[in-house]
Amino acid sequence: MTDPTYHHVNVEGLKVLAHPLRIRLLGLLRLHGPATASGLAKRVGESSGTTSWHLRQLADAGFIEEDTERGNRRDRWWRAAQDYTTVREQTMPADPEVQDALATYLVNILDGYHERAVEFIRARHTWDEPWRHTSDMSDWVLPMDPDEATRFFADIEAVVERYRHVNRPGDQHVAVQFQAFPLRHEDLS
Repeated sequence: MTDPTYHHVNVEGLKVLAHPLRIRLLGLLRLHGPATASGLAKRVGESSGTTSWHLRQLADAGFIEEDTERGNRRDRWWRAAQDYTTVREQTMPADPEVQDALATYLVNILDGYHERAVEFIRARHTWDEPWRHTSDMSDWVLPMDPDEATRFFADIEAVVERYRHVNRPGDQHVAVQFQAFPLRHEDLS
């Protein structure tokens, strides 16, 4: 298996990603592989013109690229340029415009997580055994200091890495959604 590739987002890239449709298009290309603007438009319920414009924005920022081995000049195929996107908040300036773009991006990501979980919950009865009972939605409130929280996040990433491998016949994609953030004391009462 080859090592995964990452797009380390800078301020300009963050502004491009601060749009829910672009996040969704990038996610679809990563999960399902190369596609055309018209094919993606059908999946997301948008016009191919709108989808094409957003794909070009993603391409200009280096998130996706044209798949020149497929299609022709009239039928352009797109693919993700990297496997994953990383945004490190500590590298972003405190400028209000940048912080607003970061908040918009993160809320859009969280909205996507919510949508995906709701879709599963509503359709879980349609899954075959044993998949029907292989989900979990848990939450914990753990007391930690910043160093412990940082180590905890690294431990979670290490567990995920242990399970990352090339798809094998019979494998099913499993969504692993992780959020961890500090709570103010008044939020606990």
